Amino acid sequence: MIPAIFRVEERNEEFAGTVTLRIRGEAREVPTEFNPGQFNMLYAFGTGEIPISMSGSPADGNGYIHTIRSHGFVSRALADLRVGDAVGVRGPFGRGWPLDQAAGKEVLVIAGGLGMAPLRSLIYRLLSGTPEVSRLRVLYGARRPQEMLFLTELEYWSRRMELILSVDHAEGEWPGHIGVITGPLDKAEIDPDNTIAFLCGPEVMMRFCIQVLTAKALPESAIFLSMERNMKCATGHCGHCQWGPNFICKNGPVFCYEGIRRWFDIRAL
Repeated sequence: MIPAIFRVEERNEEFAGTVTLRIRGEAREVPTEFNPGQFNMLYAFGTGEIPISMSGSPADGNGYIHTIRSHGFVSRALADLRVGDAVGVRGPFGRGWPLDQAAGKEVLVIAGGLGMAPLRSLIYRLLSGTPEVSRLRVLYGARRPQEMLFLTELEYWSRRMELILSVDHAEGEWPGHIGVITGPLDKAEIDPDNTIAFLCGPEVMMRFCIQVLTAKALPESAIFLSMERNMKCATGHCGHCQWGPNFICKNGPVFCYEGIRRWFDIRAL
């Protein structure tokens, strides 16, 4: 429960209000291994602590990478950190993406907005060939082209896998899809017997994507999503993130849709 002291080593502004930070422990022997989909509790001294997913490669042993959008008191303080500033870190916590279930299958990754951040570490792992999959497709939607994360990686990934980009609004020339991400998803051919889907984004976006996937006969047991809730302790003790019988911090944040459909289908729960 006591945070380790890390320092900001790199800071990259993705777009206005959203930054990616690389942080390393003051004690360099502090381990930074994690599983894709896990999160850390980041503590802005004098402000507070919030959960932030890892957005770097699991194979990168040079600290943690986190992508933060400034939309609250604590997240603003974290996003305002500069190189050399201190940040408290507890973690990693939670259950990540079930990579063992992806082996040999067609993998469909669907991201919306900031939801690309916790999926980025998953994509890194899949591109490394561990596990080996038969096909990798990524569908990524954002409000506008200038609000897409990790532009350098997107260009690189487009040469190594099937990448479909979609924006709600575009001005001038935009080579991708215009409209919600369910448009290209609805057109995608899916082998329901050999496909696994990983989703992260706004709940309304995930809700409609799940409807499209199940309409294509993809089993609920093959759909996994990362949930966001008000996590405080990260160990299941405080109860802030209880969701039905689950605690998001301890039993998630990644869940199989089959197991949580009853609660996910209740709006605003």
